[in-house]
Amino acid sequence: MSRTVIVVLDGFGIGAMPDAGTLRPGDLTADTLAHTLDHCREARGGNPLRLPALRALGLGLLHPHPDLGRVQPVSRGPQPDAPAPPPGVAPSAAAAGPELLPVTVTRAPLGYPGADTYAGHQTMMGADFSAVTVARLAEHLPAVTEALTSAGHTVRTLDGEPLLVVDGHVLVHDNLEADPGINWNATGRLEDLPFSGILRVARTVRAVAPVARVIAVGGHAPDSLTGHVRHGDGGTFGLDTPATGFYRHDGLAVQHLGAPLDHTRQLPELAARAGLPVTLTGKAADILACEDAVRRPAVPTAEVFTHTLAAVRAAGRGQRALVVANVQETDLAGHQQDADLYGTVLERADQGLGELIDALDSPGDTLIVTGDHGNDPTSGHAYHTREYVPVLLHRQGASGARRLPDAAGLADVGATAARTLGLDPATLANGTPLGCSPPH
Repeated sequence: MSRTVIVVLDGFGIGAMPDAGTLRPGDLTADTLAHTLDHCREARGGNPLRLPALRALGLGLLHPHPDLGRVQPVSRGPQPDAPAPPPGVAPSAAAAGPELLPVTVTRAPLGYPGADTYAGHQTMMGADFSAVTVARLAEHLPAVTEALTSAGHTVRTLDGEPLLVVDGHVLVHDNLEADPGINWNATGRLEDLPFSGILRVARTVRAVAPVARVIAVGGHAPDSLTGHVRHGDGGTFGLDTPATGFYRHDGLAVQHLGAPLDHTRQLPELAARAGLPVTLTGKAADILACEDAVRRPAVPTAEVFTHTLAAVRAAGRGQRALVVANVQETDLAGHQQDADLYGTVLERADQGLGELIDALDSPGDTLIVTGDHGNDPTSGHAYHTREYVPVLLHRQGASGARRLPDAAGLADVGATAARTLGLDPATLANGTPLGCSPPH
């Protein structure tokens, strides 16, 4: 029982789930990992992405891609028997480095409808999210309009489309980056109003919304947001957020307002009630509930790992602590359909994972690396893709490497982490520790 770190590589899928084509038939070929590896190898003149930590954590046991077959050193120290190749030169098989770390790996279906970051993280932390309500804003315009008007806002539709313009600046609309009807957004330019004003609108919408998540989004854009609205899949209508330039400029502000859940039966609250320090970094700080958690929101991948490593070191060797980190830039690269950027971010994340492996040096320290959905940057659209995700578990002091049968869903990640922390996984609303049969 010691420090446990869960790192979620946002949008890191390893192949389409069988029902991935229900909404978009083309998504049955989605494979975020393979397509990113293939693209980057070609773009780099035959040189593969350098992912020594992910290889050592057993990613190649879950995915047959040839670029994952060579396990490279994870230690940041010198490797006299496996010298680092010059920049831009692919490592040879002879310099492959040590064998796999002690790992337990499996593949997890998502365990919730669609492919959504909020639902993914809530499920991962032990919530039962199987009954997510799917609804388009068009089906609830009167109720949302009445709620906003009663709260003192001015409201109008945009050219008769099912999108609301609130107070002249905030757009309330279907989220076009998730499966249709999963989420709604309240979006505004920070040039026009502070984020607090956008958040106030979003909270009013949340009070009457039947969907999993209402997302308040504020960002910087050179022109009016109304020039970037469009029809989406499944009868949705909303803002094309990537087209606004929000993701290319600093200062992006986001807050996720989720559907009511019993957060007391999720991993962060369970750990906090047991007196363990809980730290949420990156996007996890925005979307997970835990009143006693230390929150370190960040978007740049290096900053996410800086906060994560600081939390591990602050806990101290031999002490129990929970850290949950989200690497968001992989997901943003998928939304931008930029496989080069996805590969670059994945390499940055791999470096951070290597540093974490070195820092988790006390017996029982555990690192779990997973994803929340897919986001194939070669899919031809800016939506999440419904893919299996890897679950890579390294526990200090363990031995051997094994692949387990597919998990039941992402909730098994939280249940497994609870067990590594010496907590009762049965206290969670959902999930079974990996390697255990679900209760009957």
